Amino acid sequence: MSLNENRSFPASVTNLAELEGNDPEVFAALCGEETRERNGIELIPSENYTFPEVLACLGSVFTNKYSEGYPGRRYYGGQTFTDQIENLARDRAKSVFRCEHANVQPLSGSAMNQAVYLGLLEPGDTIMAMDLSHGGHLTHGAPVSHMGSLFNFVRYVTDPVDGSIDFDQVRSDALRTKPKMMLCGYTSYPRDIDYAAFKAIADEVGAITMTDASHFGGLVAGQAMNNPFDFGFDIVTTTTHKSLRGPRGGMVLCRKPFAKKIDKSVFPGLQGGPHMNAVAAIAVTLQKAQTIEFQAYAHQVLKNAKALSGALLDEGADLVTGGTDNHMMVMDTMKTFGLDGRVAEEVLDRVQITTNKQIIPDDPNPPLRPSGIRMGTPAATTRGMLESDMLQLSGWICECLRHPEDEGILSRVRGEVEAFCQGFPVPGL
Repeated sequence: MSLNENRSFPASVTNLAELEGNDPEVFAALCGEETRERNGIELIPSENYTFPEVLACLGSVFTNKYSEGYPGRRYYGGQTFTDQIENLARDRAKSVFRCEHANVQPLSGSAMNQAVYLGLLEPGDTIMAMDLSHGGHLTHGAPVSHMGSLFNFVRYVTDPVDGSIDFDQVRSDALRTKPKMMLCGYTSYPRDIDYAAFKAIADEVGAITMTDASHFGGLVAGQAMNNPFDFGFDIVTTTTHKSLRGPRGGMVLCRKPFAKKIDKSVFPGLQGGPHMNAVAAIAVTLQKAQTIEFQAYAHQVLKNAKALSGALLDEGADLVTGGTDNHMMVMDTMKTFGLDGRVAEEVLDRVQITTNKQIIPDDPNPPLRPSGIRMGTPAATTRGMLESDMLQLSGWICECLRHPEDEGILSRVRGEVEAFCQGFPVPGL
């Protein structure tokens, strides 16, 4: 592959030429990933294609700069421009999410959630959160996580038929256990959140309210889904990639009474210097999120998810909760096709459709061979795909999973997928 055919980052041609000449193995992997992204359909709901301007920031000179502390209170000199970009990012976050304070320094989604717990609670305190197998995240108190051993998590579950939450049971558990924090949010839950119901229970027991909006933060920013702050929530965390289309990173958004403790928990409590190239990219992302174009994108993500889930149901697929209210869906591939999630993921990988194996509520199978796969529409929508394209995609998925060992079908579908993708350029490639 030549340099001109595979320019993955908007860095200078000189830098890429040096990479190609000095480390051809890394350069080849970079080119291979670009080809994979261009020729395939990304359906993992936590993945997306970032803005070209974000790639420019990530490869910029801000990579060189240490900036421990906060604007105006740094531990190193030479902070004129780092202060400018962090203030821009914080102000834009407050504007986009209509909140009183924003910390844009967390290095990841896990770090941002840990910063909230450690900053506002004491070890052993009780937190109510969604059970992992019903859609919660590892950092929401899964027993295998450090947070799960440090805090006392009381886990609520969903009705596997329609995804509803029994708020009478949640209230009863809250009155019994007296949680210090009520946490809602998800990593694999296809329905919306009843913020008012959570807030009412939290107020009754005197708990802090927190939403982990990592998956749907971009849909909140684009005014396609509800904003927890409109319901009086105290804390909202969100990653900055996924549906927001920014760099890998996290943000903690909160009301003013929690601002000082949150900032102290992020730095110096949990981490040192922020990645200022990522902070610059977050600032760019949040400016994009305030545009009419981004709002249209966010609404189209939901339209595409509805179209894809409807088409899969028409094909006879069994979807957890029977559909979706957001950008994702979870298919029970064992029940539908007799394939565990790992096999289904591998079959679709072979035809350039990328999904991820996923546990379903009360899954009898182990995590690495679960009963389902998880799919979402943010990345496909970024490329310009619409509802009619989701119907085509559903047909390919179901045909391949019905015939997982038919090399003729898989070869044909792979060719069709690659030809189809040529009509939908990947931003920045």
